[in-house]
Amino acid sequence: MQTKTLSLLATLMLLALFCGCRRPVTPSSLDTSELEARLEQGDLLFRRGTGVVGHLVASMDPEGRFSHVGIVIREGDGWQVVHAVPHEPDFEGDFDRVKCEPVADFLGRYADVVYGLYRAKADPMQRHTAGSHALRLAQRRVPFDHNYDTEDTTRLYCTELAEYCYALVGVALSEGRRTEVNFPSLSGSYIFPADLTQSRNLTPIY
Repeated sequence: MQTKTLSLLATLMLLALFCGCRRPVTPSSLDTSELEARLEQGDLLFRRGTGVVGHLVASMDPEGRFSHVGIVIREGDGWQVVHAVPHEPDFEGDFDRVKCEPVADFLGRYADVVYGLYRAKADPMQRHTAGSHALRLAQRRVPFDHNYDTEDTTRLYCTELAEYCYALVGVALSEGRRTEVNFPSLSGSYIFPADLTQSRNLTPIY
C-alpha cells in the first residue's frame, strides 16, 4: 500500500512540475500591465499555483518556488507565452501539446498565482531567435512529452522546451543541471524549474 501511495505521489509531482497541472478553470482578468511593460522576447516566465499541487511541487523542487515555465514572445500587438502543457485543450478534441496563449491567460488560471520573470544572459538576437523557435514549435503543435525524456525532442515538457529552444542558439540554460527523482516505480533525471532558475545563465527581472 505504501509503495502504491509513493508511486501516485511521484506521478502527481512530475505532472505538477512539468506541466503546471491544476484544476480546469477559466482564466481570470489578471492585470499584467506592469509585468508586460518589462517583457522582452525570449524571456522565461515561471509560475506556481497556491493550491495542493503547488505545495506538492515545493516539497520536491530544490527551490520550491515554481512549477511551470514558458517562453515569452511578441505576437501581433501583444505578449504571448509558449509552453508545453497537458490537460489544457483549446477546443474539443485538442491534444496535449506545445501551445501559445496571452500572458494574462498563462498566469490567470490561479486566484493567487506566484510568478517570476527571468532573462537569459545572451545577446538580444539569441533571445529573439530562441523565442522564434518556441513559436515555431507551437505552430507545429509538437506533442507534450509524457515520458519526460530529454533525449527525444520530438515531444517536449515545459522545462525541456525552454532548454531546447535556447540550446538551438548556443545557450545552455540549465548548465547541464538535473534533478534526480527516485521512487519505487518512477525514477530518472529531469529538468526541474529550479535547475533553470539556479543557472548563472539566467537573471531574475521581475
